Amino acid sequence: MAKKSKHTSWDLSPAPESTGHVDIKKKYDLFIDGKFVKPKSGKYFNTINPASEQVLSSVAHANEADVDRAVKAARKASGPWQKLSRKERAKYIYRIARLIQERAKEFAVIESLDGGKPIRESRDVDVPLAANHFFYTAGWADKLEYAFPNRKFAPYGVAGQIIPWNFPLLMAAWKIAPALATGNTVVLKPAETTPLTALKLAELIQDADLPPGVVNIITGEGDTGAAIVNHKDIDKIAFTGSTGVGKIIRKAIAGTKKKATLELGGKAANIICEDATIDQAVEGIVNGIYFNQGHVCCAGSRLFVQESVYDEVLEKLKFRIESLVVGDPLDKNTDIGAINSKEQLHTIEKYIKAGKAEGAIMYQNNCDLPSKGFWCRPTLFTNVSQSSKIVQEEIFGPVLAIQTFRTIAEVISKANNTPYGLSAGVWTDKGSKIFNLSSQMNAGVVWANTYNKFDPASPFGGYKESGIGREGGLHGLQAYLKF
Repeated sequence: MAKKSKHTSWDLSPAPESTGHVDIKKKYDLFIDGKFVKPKSGKYFNTINPASEQVLSSVAHANEADVDRAVKAARKASGPWQKLSRKERAKYIYRIARLIQERAKEFAVIESLDGGKPIRESRDVDVPLAANHFFYTAGWADKLEYAFPNRKFAPYGVAGQIIPWNFPLLMAAWKIAPALATGNTVVLKPAETTPLTALKLAELIQDADLPPGVVNIITGEGDTGAAIVNHKDIDKIAFTGSTGVGKIIRKAIAGTKKKATLELGGKAANIICEDATIDQAVEGIVNGIYFNQGHVCCAGSRLFVQESVYDEVLEKLKFRIESLVVGDPLDKNTDIGAINSKEQLHTIEKYIKAGKAEGAIMYQNNCDLPSKGFWCRPTLFTNVSQSSKIVQEEIFGPVLAIQTFRTIAEVISKANNTPYGLSAGVWTDKGSKIFNLSSQMNAGVVWANTYNKFDPASPFGGYKESGIGREGGLHGLQAYLKF
């Protein structure tokens, strides 16, 4: 362990699920060529705990020269990494997975401190899934010829990867694991508001003895991401984030030989049919929109309820919302943690104000909020129109817009009336209705009688303004290979 003077020690004893201490460095440099190096920019920025507004650490801000160093390190490592036997590459990836499991508690706590999400979610979802993605791709690393038979393929080379703030460790795993399994090297940039688990992952990568330069993790703001996208020696861009930034990236690489995978925004329809098991569906609604404070691209933010069960669903949903606990992310009883940043809270509040101005009827949990930090009560709107801003635009917060429908044809038309096409949910007791609805919806992922279930073997991605390409499963591996 590093000297105490360079760390902040977090006493987590009040949270039974995360007892002990987690050490966070007071300052983090850039991880380039297997070691932490000071930024040529000489600049650092603070990352804060959104639940307390307390500074967690000071983090290096990479400029173009720093990006160039990272890309050169990745290019230098690319040849030897590709020549390494696939079985040896698999061993490294497997080792990373095991180390994530061993340090699961530390990763979970840091994820909740830096991002504001409840510790139950970090502990039970984010960290296990991150490890599982490395395990899954490790298994495929030496079997790619069976995954893609009778096809010649090769890695692209150097992958530039930019990840969002809502699932920092999990998104790093989604990006890094398939890139390594297919023989690529990586330059990854985490979001500026949640860099700490990616930097902890860099420390873990050192401990796994991954060859220097195979994975480089550099921190910064939008200009750092732009420098990665525009670097002439990057072969592949993988981005998860907003549709607006995705469009900028696609325009920037137009006319170049760079390939891209873009996983962007969403405005998912969650459809409750009259023959659904209502209590189960209500739990699915809550999980679909209030999980991770609604900071989920595939969140079920548009709810469609068949008219005959609307009153029952709404009554039970309001009752369930009242039971949700909003507060300290490190408390195991918390359901709704802190909004990731002040900027995102302002965005959510803007949409809530717009919903009320357009005549929608608002209902919120009547709980007390902490005096410090960024908080939003779980919110729902009824009496909304199809053209409403809160129906058409991605809010990325705990805000649900509810509409009704009479016929299947009507709900399909309403569900597809959006610029997005990432995900959807269907709740019904009829298997034939599930297939009918799912086959007609423009969504890359459709859940039936459940929501927000993920598996490393399943591809994830969308249509229209929700992006291009897929992550996860064999599709996610294929995205890092040229044929």
